[in-house]
Amino acid sequence: MQATPSALLTHTPETPKGRASWRSNHNGSLKMCVAMFYRNRFLFLLAIVVLLAVLSLSLQFLHLIPMTRSKEDGMVAKSRKRILVNLYTAPPKLDPIYEAYQYCNMPNKTDRGLEGHAPSDYKLLSVHVMIRHGDRYPLYAIPKTKPPPIDCILIPTRKPSHRLLETFIKNRNIVTACKLDGPLNNIALLPSHTVCEMGELTQIGVVQHLLNGEHLHDTYIKKHKLLPDNWTTKHVYVESTGKSRTLQSGLALLYSLLPKLDWGKIHIRYQWSTIFCSNSCDCPMRNHYLEEEQRRQYNVRIKNSLLEQTYIDMAKIVGIPTRRLRAANPIDSLLCHFCHNISFPCTEYGCINLNHFKVIKAHQLEDDQDRQRKKLYYKYALLATHPILNQTVTRMQQIAQGKKDEMFALYSAHDVTVAPLLSALGIPDASFPRFGARIIFEMWQNGQVKRQHFIRILYNGIDVTFQTSFCSGHKAHSKQLLCPFENFLSFVRKDMFAIFNSTNYYDACHRRVF
Repeated sequence: MQATPSALLTHTPETPKGRASWRSNHNGSLKMCVAMFYRNRFLFLLAIVVLLAVLSLSLQFLHLIPMTRSKEDGMVAKSRKRILVNLYTAPPKLDPIYEAYQYCNMPNKTDRGLEGHAPSDYKLLSVHVMIRHGDRYPLYAIPKTKPPPIDCILIPTRKPSHRLLETFIKNRNIVTACKLDGPLNNIALLPSHTVCEMGELTQIGVVQHLLNGEHLHDTYIKKHKLLPDNWTTKHVYVESTGKSRTLQSGLALLYSLLPKLDWGKIHIRYQWSTIFCSNSCDCPMRNHYLEEEQRRQYNVRIKNSLLEQTYIDMAKIVGIPTRRLRAANPIDSLLCHFCHNISFPCTEYGCINLNHFKVIKAHQLEDDQDRQRKKLYYKYALLATHPILNQTVTRMQQIAQGKKDEMFALYSAHDVTVAPLLSALGIPDASFPRFGARIIFEMWQNGQVKRQHFIRILYNGIDVTFQTSFCSGHKAHSKQLLCPFENFLSFVRKDMFAIFNSTNYYDACHRRVF
């Protein structure tokens, strides 16, 4: 009878030779079974791990698992759905909470930028930087409510901080060595109040610009050697408006931009105009378009019934007429509460809450979209920013011709300076200038063809050159990686007046086309 496979495993031969053969077959079969068992168990466990991972990610994505936010994340410490997963990943549609976080611009050491990027054989010739001041205390107070309790004295051990903050504070007396024009001499060089004054720069605002300066130092000074080691006053041009928050922001940026700074080399010029129009501010048509823009804003606001009801509800909580609350511009104060993680104001009648805040912020975002469509603000912006753009392009021309003066220029300004500049350049998707915002103009020279010069424009570290009206069509039909300087020159000197049927700034400012 022929033995079956099972009989081979159970029957033991009588002879020694047969027993040896049986042991060999028996051991081989056992090893095979054990190997198959462990391999199948590994595959089974691997399948379970993959299944659990997919299930966990799916639950988080669908917000079925609550996330815990800490106070340091800018929200109350309780379980709730995650509002902001990643500050660098924009939501699919305008989100007032996301935009508010972006506006706050909480200091982040990993937030760098694309400044200083160009082909390896190109040479950086000059850099022009316009900043918005850092985080500040509100300019307006909500009537009959307690102001946000914020301390404006700089304390290096308090977060957020910066490695240079302590020495920046200690060197405040050395800062007095720099030359300040006229009214700037009467301004405190550092925030200095235990209870912030209206519009005063906070420690967050100082840290924002210490980080800005540190990043620009690594890029322009350390990597590209923009300034010579023995640089003098003529190599650096600095301008600031007469507000403490702009002067102090500029000083913070300069301190980290130029380590071991000899403040005696710095001359900070006073700019009386928030649009930096200097001696070219006489422009009736600019004022006309601004008035038209303000009428447009009013018409959009009165059509928003949800916004009006929100103001009515908030006015009842505060106990004042709706008109008075609206005039107090409550979003300015509420943004301060939001950015500093302070509870919104309460009274005996209730509390202003996040829903009120979201409605007002959402209206601002909708108003921005309508503003871009109507073009009134765009026309205002062209006329408002021509003087500063003309100053910039003139300085670049001189540097292209071999002049070494004013290779680095810094303008410390406001949101009402940066916003029209972005609009005039024709950058459609630019967000409203956040605290510590920066817009930078870089001028480059072709290493192979010295007479060829190019421009890069960056907004908060993002290259927006090919979003501008004068360079948007260049990249598609050119092998050059950068925008020719001639495009920028033609835009400032001629093309930006075409919409007014004019060929120059004076004519555009005085020709009445309505």
